[in-house]
Amino acid sequence: MKKLFLALIALILTGTALMAQDLITVAELNSKLKDANYIVVSAEVETEYAKVHINNAVNVSYKGLEKAGGVEGLLNTPAELAKILGAKGVSEKKTIVVYDEGAGKYASRLYWVLKYLGAPDVKVLDGGLVAWKAGRKPVTKNPSSVKPATFTPAINKSIYADMKEVQSASGNSRAILVDLRENAEFSGKDPKNNKGRIPGSVNVDHTTLMTAASTYKSKAELEKIFSAAGATKDKTIILVCPTGVRAGKGYFALKSILGYPNVKVYEGGVNEWAATSSNKLEK
Repeated sequence: MKKLFLALIALILTGTALMAQDLITVAELNSKLKDANYIVVSAEVETEYAKVHINNAVNVSYKGLEKAGGVEGLLNTPAELAKILGAKGVSEKKTIVVYDEGAGKYASRLYWVLKYLGAPDVKVLDGGLVAWKAGRKPVTKNPSSVKPATFTPAINKSIYADMKEVQSASGNSRAILVDLRENAEFSGKDPKNNKGRIPGSVNVDHTTLMTAASTYKSKAELEKIFSAAGATKDKTIILVCPTGVRAGKGYFALKSILGYPNVKVYEGGVNEWAATSSNKLEK
């Protein structure tokens, strides 16, 4: 019995370690730039990618994954997303390394989309382009050559929350809604961004998850931040923001770094919630 218990503990620790490996350092990525099994993807909008990007990186803009018109931030269908990714040379069979300018929100948005689509091996560059430049690693303005690939989705519904699930989470002690907007925006103190908040939601400002060097804080620090808001491992944690972008950053921290078991993103976000007249918003 003791041996079985120890084996179980070892398995849990190994799984947590593997999830933590989804955060890749500048040195680790630099050593893999010529590895044909790796593909580096900038999640920035096209104009930013055109200014400067990591050598050989392709561009899959987080904005390019969204439906045109209607509620801002809603994703295209899985089939359309797979088509977009394949056209940029991204296959689920490769190790996919995503990055952005350093804030982490666009990279983590793309990370969550790829995990939702079932890609098994996705990593985020810790510190993004800020850290890459600080490490004096190769960058370019020249567009990378793209060899189209096939991306075959295998939808992971366990990390996706729809409006109905968010509605039922209200008053459920086993679930918590965590809004990743900046504190001033969440609290209504920012007059330009006062869309309101979903009733019962708590705030974890996504900027507090990073160090001054644009890298993620330690596990201990991240766990302290989320625990202080009531987001603990025993609960189903549903992450929200207006469009799902900043929510993805919370997902990466909770799921990939801390290894929390039940973490979901409300992909429709506050924008979809507000577009339904029967839903209430707190100011």
